[in-house]
Amino acid sequence: MENLKLLYTGKTKNVYALPNGNCLLLFKDDCTGKDGVFDPGENSVGLTIEGVGDVNLRMSIYYFEKINAAGIRTHYVNADLANTTMEVLPAKVFGKGLEVICRRKAVGSFLRRYRDYCVEGQDLPYYVETTFKNDELGDPLVTKDGLVDLGVMTAQQYDSLKAQTQAITKIVADDLAAKGLELYDIKFEFGYDPEGNVMLIDEVASGNMRVYKDGQYVDPMTLNKLFFA
Repeated sequence: MENLKLLYTGKTKNVYALPNGNCLLLFKDDCTGKDGVFDPGENSVGLTIEGVGDVNLRMSIYYFEKINAAGIRTHYVNADLANTTMEVLPAKVFGKGLEVICRRKAVGSFLRRYRDYCVEGQDLPYYVETTFKNDELGDPLVTKDGLVDLGVMTAQQYDSLKAQTQAITKIVADDLAAKGLELYDIKFEFGYDPEGNVMLIDEVASGNMRVYKDGQYVDPMTLNKLFFA
């Protein structure tokens, strides 16, 4: 890494520039959490767990290869498990960063917001919502109209993002179901290439998904053990 230009230092990954124009993601063992407890929903690094960068990379490789094989555009090129790195295509983020959540069940923040209209665990038809990445504002929700009117993306890009989100979620959900696990919701990040084509970026790992087994929530670290058993 010492010979590569550091582009960005993230909470769980660093981003470097490669000579071929691509980027290199270094997966770290730092985890988001609070008071030493791992929590993927937290906005700050709370602890370090040895080996978590490795399992996040392994799961990301597994799913990126499945998603690419399905003909869905991602930034994934290849990975080096020995150095816990992933080579990716360069991509611009939407605005200052956008998170996309696909929900199959009413739980978490969705249930808290809309509990007058649903019950816990109620089926949702691959419901897609978008939030701006902003820790201070608590990652505020934003609609398609908001994204378009604010110049963050075009209507066509939003439609592509939504369709890709639902298709990718189904790939992950079907795969987990084959392992006896049920996906309730999952969080993605998307960017776009120089031609404006939307593509999946960042990672697809246990810390970005809410998974249940036999009706009981499976925490991300336990999910890693079940996934790679």
